Amino acid sequence: AAMPLMLAGTEEQKKKWLTTLTEAPIFAAYACSEPDAGSDVAGMRTTVRKVGDEYVMTGQKRWITNARYANWYTVFGRIGDVKDRHKGITCFVVPRDAPGVSVGKKEDKLGQRASDTSDVILEDVKLTKANLVGEEGQGFKVAMKTFDRSRPWIAAGATGIMRRALDECRRYALERKAFGQPIAQFQAVQFMLAEMAMKYEATRLLMLKASWNIGQGKLDAIESSYAKAFGADSAMAVATDAVQIFGGYGYTKEYPVEKLMRDAKLLQIYEGTSQIQRMVIARNLLAQGQ
Repeated sequence: AAMPLMLAGTEEQKKKWLTTLTEAPIFAAYACSEPDAGSDVAGMRTTVRKVGDEYVMTGQKRWITNARYANWYTVFGRIGDVKDRHKGITCFVVPRDAPGVSVGKKEDKLGQRASDTSDVILEDVKLTKANLVGEEGQGFKVAMKTFDRSRPWIAAGATGIMRRALDECRRYALERKAFGQPIAQFQAVQFMLAEMAMKYEATRLLMLKASWNIGQGKLDAIESSYAKAFGADSAMAVATDAVQIFGGYGYTKEYPVEKLMRDAKLLQIYEGTSQIQRMVIARNLLAQGQ
């Protein structure tokens, strides 16, 4: 939620909205996805009408993390026709208590259940120029730049899941016995542990490189996508192998690996699916040297 303001907000907006995040223990939320516009950000249907000096926003946002707890949202809506695709998308900061703003039910998710996820519903919400983040019609660029900086965070989460899975599997493999010896002595298990370790280390390095470039102010979208795609897919593979190493016990809630598998799956979906990341990577590769 803070990133669009950091990228495109005025100094006045940053002082007003970002300061609240450091002075008090409050939440803010990023509202971009919609029921029919997830990966296809340019297909969003939330409308923004200009009425005099005001903007009137109407629409529905979906999969919004911390929607029920946020004090304010950064919301993307469209000025103009849906056929204009990305051209009319504009970003606004919207207070939670603004008339017309409401929040839907908490989603009952497969994994990452401690992360609160709900819809944000906007019904003729009146906004002013003070709520406009960046320029009219520049919201798509703001959203893409935000994703470039948030995707390495997903890789960081993938790194954590893989590290936990590897630690749990190593400990279990040394303790669990089959055919008279610890299963860690079997080459099949050793190979699975080695693959886990390689995926963990590779993701960690990709994440650190992308994060370092963010800090240096020279981030390239392709590096964020490398880290996000490889990390998310690796985390899912590692978590699935962790359940396999634990065998039947891994499929029960008595052990933590089933939770790691459920949590890992969402890494391949939010902040741009693994398939979208491959599209970003391919387009950047093909554009090099042109």
